[in-house]
Amino acid sequence: MLSLSENDVEICFFAPNREQLGVINHINEETNQAKRNIMVESSRISRGKIAPLSSADAKKFSAVIIPGGFGVAKNLSNFAIKGSDCEIDKDLLTFCREIHQQGKPMGLMCIAPVMLPKILNKAVKLTIGNYKKTIAQIEQMGGTHIICSFDNIVVDEDNNVITTPAYMLASSPNEAWQGINKLVKKVIELASR
Repeated sequence: MLSLSENDVEICFFAPNREQLGVINHINEETNQAKRNIMVESSRISRGKIAPLSSADAKKFSAVIIPGGFGVAKNLSNFAIKGSDCEIDKDLLTFCREIHQQGKPMGLMCIAPVMLPKILNKAVKLTIGNYKKTIAQIEQMGGTHIICSFDNIVVDEDNNVITTPAYMLASSPNEAWQGINKLVKKVIELASR
């Protein structure tokens, strides 16, 4: 959000309007049975400016950026449970495929790039850093993983996709921001073409 704001990019936020798979207490990493709505939780980050993912219209946007976090692996997909046999949220899948078909860039960070082989349904170059088990699952889905440091990006020019490891490798907000900022700048550059 900071990088987009610094570049005067108008931002729209979307999230699924349904319950999360599970709720994690980040103090002790325990999962509990509390019920939380994904869109309501996401609105905490977006400061309330959010709409249901089902309402996202690819024709109205010049690009899409999907931040990471474990919620991607649990709520935008079921990668956390099914690994390489995962399925992508149907609204996200539709939106991203339309963005891709229109030749618009997509930026994905942290764990979010694991969804790319399923979203694009073809070979795609991406990074999630250097986690061997996750890399093997990406390759099982048909993705080509590129080892990348937290402060860098991987660009798949053929598919108009930019990825960065972010907190898959970063140990501080400053480290994560370095790759994220590069990703945002590259997405803006490709969207301007």
